[in-house]
Amino acid sequence: MTGNYRRALRQAMTVARRDFIATVFTPTFLLFLLSPMFTILFGAAGGLGASTVTQGAAGRARIVVVAAPDQAAAIVATDRQLRKVFGSADIPPPLDIATPSGDPAAQARAAVMERSGDVDAAIYGPLEKPTILYGGNGQNEADYLAGLAEQTLRAQKLGSTATLSAPIKTRLTRTAVTASGHNAAALFAVMAIFLLTLFLAGLTMGTMAEERSNKVIEVLAAAVPLESVFFGKLIGMFGVALLFVGFWGAVASQITSVLPAGVATALAGVAPAVGKPVFALLFLAYFVMSYLLVGAVYLILGAQASTQRELQMMALPMTIVQMANVGMSTAAAGRPGSTIAWIAEIFPFSSPMAMAAHAANSSALWPHAVAILWQLLWVSLVISLGARWFRRGVLKSGEGPKRKRKQQQPASS
Repeated sequence: MTGNYRRALRQAMTVARRDFIATVFTPTFLLFLLSPMFTILFGAAGGLGASTVTQGAAGRARIVVVAAPDQAAAIVATDRQLRKVFGSADIPPPLDIATPSGDPAAQARAAVMERSGDVDAAIYGPLEKPTILYGGNGQNEADYLAGLAEQTLRAQKLGSTATLSAPIKTRLTRTAVTASGHNAAALFAVMAIFLLTLFLAGLTMGTMAEERSNKVIEVLAAAVPLESVFFGKLIGMFGVALLFVGFWGAVASQITSVLPAGVATALAGVAPAVGKPVFALLFLAYFVMSYLLVGAVYLILGAQASTQRELQMMALPMTIVQMANVGMSTAAAGRPGSTIAWIAEIFPFSSPMAMAAHAANSSALWPHAVAILWQLLWVSLVISLGARWFRRGVLKSGEGPKRKRKQQQPASS
């Protein structure tokens, strides 16, 4: 028995080495390795274009106050003071003062309803009871104009628009990571494991279907038992996954050195509760569990598919299940200790992501020992069942021995 196990392991490692070399030592693997960078660049280009369009539209937006000239100075001074409390992204549009001419109501309505659509809101009438008109997206601007009227009226009754308070602002550097920082790290862990698993396990499925369609798998099956082929492919693709994760992990560890100081300071507030070294080990362990679980399932599905259409049809339900798992895990990251968090941590396919989030939110280590043992149980179960289903899928050999015995009985008689 020991000799059989050693021979099966040696054959599996031979298949693993073949798949690893065939995948890594190709020009296309460099594109695969750098594909996240291309995705980030394309996303940044799209975001920059959308931001430019948004900023262009925001730059043309205005708010209008229809007021007499004797009120204009107080309104402008109050507006200047109120804008100091807004951030650069939330600051209201520029203020225009319009002198009343004829009907102020018609004048304000015409400003908001003009074809250019650049006036988000307009205000007219006495400050004690003003009327505010606004367009479809001008609710916030209307609220600002209401506050502007209130503060201008207060300044007029006070007799001055000068500031009465002279605050002293002192910036403090927070040394402890807050709960929101832990939650952000938890969400990052969930999404990182999900994207890496989906991206790399999908490669396993596509490779299996390709070899099935061009009959390479039949050549392997003639020389090596199909169980060894299954384990070898799983191990080989796992080696590719570790290379991919190791490369981008090294890049991510140095990214703060090239980021602006403000961004690096903000990222420093995002940290796991268990500490970064322990979290890195737990993240790797949970990624391994997630990849082995999902990779085994994808490998089984790839063995059942003989065409790309069948492959896509089989991949769709698994993708939907994975989206449900990441939804549960995201909820667990935001609400640690809740019922949904317990469900996500127990369910095998969402457990790696949910427990990675648990490591970011809680400093307790003993739950991870239990979770890893629980996930190892399911990994061994899925892989053992997967080897059998893999054999049935490849070459339809699951019932081969029985058919062979039935064919041999008449010949012996």
